[in-house]
Amino acid sequence: MSILFHNTMRITDGHIDEFKTAVRRAVDFVSEHGPQQMVQVFLDEERGLAHSFQLYPDSEAVLAHWKLADPYIQGVMEHCEVQSFETYGELSAEVISGLSSGPAGAPAVRPLLTGFTRLA
Repeated sequence: MSILFHNTMRITDGHIDEFKTAVRRAVDFVSEHGPQQMVQVFLDEERGLAHSFQLYPDSEAVLAHWKLADPYIQGVMEHCEVQSFETYGELSAEVISGLSSGPAGAPAVRPLLTGFTRLA
């Protein structure tokens, strides 16, 4: 069962270039080593926001990503704060617990009703 995360980050004033560098480093790292099926980060520079979408095959992949990429995540967080964090799919209790202790607090769990995923 796939899990989709949508993270909206407010970029710290004056940190746009540092934020871009940190995000590129993080995405490059997970592109090589991470369990995600998809990572896309969109920048709304005018509003000082970034939107990150990450697709995981399951909760085990989320947990593996957290262990593997924590230094990169911390590097990004030096230049922004989480404005909202939305989750979609079936999350394990361990993932819910991990998200609850983060800056966005307890996630709303939105289970899948129906759909499919096609990946090249």
